[in-house]
Amino acid sequence: MKLRFRQVDVFTRVPFRGNPVAVVLGAEGLSPGEMQRIAAWTNLSETTFVLPPEAADADYRLRIFTPRAELPFAGHPTIGSAHAVLEAGIAVPREGRLRQECGAGVIELSVDADRLWLKAPPATVTRLDERFREDLAHALGRKVGDAPRIVNVGPAWLVADLDASAAVAGLAPDMAALASLSVQLGITGVTVFGAATGGSTAIHVRSFAPAQGIAEDPVCGSGNISVAAYLSATGLLERFGSSYEARQGMALGRDGRVSIRVGHGEIFLGGSAVTCIEGEIRLS
Repeated sequence: MKLRFRQVDVFTRVPFRGNPVAVVLGAEGLSPGEMQRIAAWTNLSETTFVLPPEAADADYRLRIFTPRAELPFAGHPTIGSAHAVLEAGIAVPREGRLRQECGAGVIELSVDADRLWLKAPPATVTRLDERFREDLAHALGRKVGDAPRIVNVGPAWLVADLDASAAVAGLAPDMAALASLSVQLGITGVTVFGAATGGSTAIHVRSFAPAQGIAEDPVCGSGNISVAAYLSATGLLERFGSSYEARQGMALGRDGRVSIRVGHGEIFLGGSAVTCIEGEIRLS
């Protein structure tokens, strides 16, 4: 069996500067076990599989896998897969919109020149239990503010405000401790952020998911959505505005740019994408 394959770099216009996602097109002949094995083999933070839709109002269906497990939703795989679907002619925007079916439901995307925007699933925000505060500080190697939150947008991220970009950049977490804490809390991982100084971006973000086999996600869509939900829930959004750009990936030699819009209780995630590899994979 041969299947069309693309590797798409997301949250960048420059190849090899964003976050890659592997996209397998026409994957309806694969079992979930085969999908998981392919995702483990690509060893990227996520691998996606494009299928015919089951929902009447969807253009296509997407299954999203980390090297270890399936996710109901993730931001950069959604944008990267939409880019691949459009490029391959599998779907055509209707009035500038695509509708992607996934484990979190039907996600609406809009096409704005070379940028794709998605409306994030509703976020559930809960305060971190006080007894885990010291565990988080130990795992990160520094104290955190008074208001860490667990934000669930499909993936669940523990979000912590480190106040300044320099603190985010200088972080050297204990990955084993982060993985243990993530398992205890039943979360995907930990996302931290701090205010950026100078330049065109407002926030510096880093996301760690060692329990999922991803020590650090280069540029994380669901992590950035979770930061926006955190800012909204804690009253800090005014500090950055309802529309801002975040940077992520510098610690890994990348320079991803993530656009966020917040309004009327909804969060929109935007980014560009570029195909770096196109070909086929062979299963036999």
